[in-house]
Amino acid sequence: MAAGVEPGSAGTAIFFPESAFGPTNNCVGIADVMRRRGWRVVFIAEESFEGAFVAKGFEERLMRLGPAPEQEEDPGQFWKDYIRETAPVFRKPTIEQLEGFIAPTFEALLDGARYVDERLVEIIDEVRPDVIVEDNVVAFPALPASGVPWVRIVSCNPAEVKDPDVPPAFSGYPAADRSGWDAFREEYRRVIRPLHRSFDEFCRERGAPPLPPFELIHDSPDLNLWLYPEAVDYRRAEPLAGSWRNLESCVRATDEPWELPERLAGGELAGRPLVYLSLGSLGSGDVGLMRNLIAALAGAPYRVIVSMGPQHAELELAPNMAGAEFLPQASLLPEVDLIVTHGGNNTITEGLHFGKPMVVLPLFWDQYDNAQRIDETGFGRRLDTYGHAPEELTGAIDALLGDEALAGRLADLSAHLRATPGTERAAGLIAAVGG
Repeated sequence: MAAGVEPGSAGTAIFFPESAFGPTNNCVGIADVMRRRGWRVVFIAEESFEGAFVAKGFEERLMRLGPAPEQEEDPGQFWKDYIRETAPVFRKPTIEQLEGFIAPTFEALLDGARYVDERLVEIIDEVRPDVIVEDNVVAFPALPASGVPWVRIVSCNPAEVKDPDVPPAFSGYPAADRSGWDAFREEYRRVIRPLHRSFDEFCRERGAPPLPPFELIHDSPDLNLWLYPEAVDYRRAEPLAGSWRNLESCVRATDEPWELPERLAGGELAGRPLVYLSLGSLGSGDVGLMRNLIAALAGAPYRVIVSMGPQHAELELAPNMAGAEFLPQASLLPEVDLIVTHGGNNTITEGLHFGKPMVVLPLFWDQYDNAQRIDETGFGRRLDTYGHAPEELTGAIDALLGDEALAGRLADLSAHLRATPGTERAAGLIAAVGG
């Protein structure tokens, strides 16, 4: 904290990220800047995350999104279990995933929003914040009903903020080919309609505004932030303006330092390209997929750092690899040469922030949109996650590592993003709303 600045002297901010590591890490980066500027920061956290924010120096207020389990949970355990059980759906076309995955996931999220609403009212009344910051994909009526200025962060692909000239969210469809857009949008409306109707009624009952048509979350009247580098963002028929601001990237400075493991630093492995393999905390739970990727890269002429995830005990790394259940991604990304990723929004924007080419293997949600956007803007390659051959993966890696023109484009983009840190911009914009 800056000398002479007392905690809370600038005001009190509540941060309420979705109970997943991507939105949580994004909010931690912004909250860290605000804390250093004198703000009192309180995180609303699912009970399974208890202590995670205190360890980083923040206050916590705990809540649940459903009844307590009989056994103690790991952070985000509900979603880890959910992803494992629904993984077979990820092999289907995205339009079929709308009914098989997207709608059930939204339904689970909406059930959580209903369950927690009274607890959120209690927390807001007790903390008495000057501003509330949320990073979620569904509404929590207690926030807009509180009368406190609030900020919405969209830390997912911006196709989720609909526009006639932007491909339908969750489709992974090309921006240049609209042939499937109408059918996808109609199917989306079909599966979302009953969820929207019942949740809109709940929002009104709890004192929140009505939901926009076919949307499950409100825009904030005060400030809406999205983070997607302009170089890969969509061209819109109706540009986001007014209360909307683009942070482009938003990389936290709270990760612990990272050093290349000694066994990969010397000997016959020294000098080989360093590849980072991460399918996120949820995607890495697909043990079969992780084993296939590890096997494909085991004999390749790279060194590989593997984010092993919650099923790490079931994975065996090859001699050219090192890894752990969790890795300090924001600290290690500057050191790698290429990323193999599921296409989560944090990894995509952080990869571009540090100027790294990417091979994207999407699994669910907006990962298909991110994969397509990286491919069609030329900053990486999209592969069929379950259908690609090992030589396709290594071929894509080799082609990207050997592309000097791409390396130049990425270096220029990285310099631009580093010069205007999204965490700093977000902190200033949020402070203005809470002032």
